[in-house]
Amino acid sequence: MPELPEVEVVRRGLHRWVAGRTVAHVQVAHPRAVRRHLAGPADFEAALTGVTLGAAHRRGKYLWLPVIEPAQSGRALLAHLGMSGQLLVLPPDTPPGPHLRIRFGFTGGGCELRFVDQRTFGGLSLEPCSTGLPDLITHIAADPLDPEFDAGRFASALRRRRTGLKRALLDQSLISGVGNIYADEALWRSRLHYARPTETMRRFEVDRLLEEIRTVMGSALDAGGTSFDSLYVDINGSSGFFSRSLHVYGRAGRACDRCSTPIRREPFMNRSSFRCPRCQPRPRRPRW
Repeated sequence: MPELPEVEVVRRGLHRWVAGRTVAHVQVAHPRAVRRHLAGPADFEAALTGVTLGAAHRRGKYLWLPVIEPAQSGRALLAHLGMSGQLLVLPPDTPPGPHLRIRFGFTGGGCELRFVDQRTFGGLSLEPCSTGLPDLITHIAADPLDPEFDAGRFASALRRRRTGLKRALLDQSLISGVGNIYADEALWRSRLHYARPTETMRRFEVDRLLEEIRTVMGSALDAGGTSFDSLYVDINGSSGFFSRSLHVYGRAGRACDRCSTPIRREPFMNRSSFRCPRCQPRPRRPRW
């Protein structure tokens, strides 16, 4: 699943290629892609035809473009990529392909915006937007790259959570945008075990962890995100290259870049965690 850096790369592409354009026509090719738009595909098509979309925004792994014309509509086009969703800017004569779900044409011609999703876990919807955020995602916390992120409030909430550290990092109501890959990478950089009890975290450890989360995400952004296969690409169809810079994720059995101990892959919440057993020793009272 795309995580914060990958979604931010897509947001930047939307901001460059789609913001400010007026929708000429919309075609929903698969109803599941607009299942969160409860009025259905026909209403989705009609409601977006003729509107002008504003600057692209992101909260965690959600993307949205507010409707700026008609003015004060209080709505936004909200997108979640799910496991395999792609928002692509393509020439209109590009063949649709088997996984095309939605296509947008714009006035003045030029490239279309297409939503492609092999596994159909992602989707788009037109949502009320009464507070600057789409109403559907107001419960999602700010992410560590957001200027509004409050490190002190996060540290206090983390210690109150009384759970394992990685579980807390994946909780989007506590901190958004941190997924499996970047959690493992930041924990390795911080020398912290994923099952460390959150109530034992001291403030300087929390600050160090946040610093490493920001560092790894910033490096991933510079590399265009992390691509392991063709399911994650940016808005122009290009892959990211941060997978070449990973220290632990997906490197089971390979030597730790810091101490040469073999990296371990361990089951975690129906997925996997990767860690160095020497750099990230198991806590005496782990919380799973």
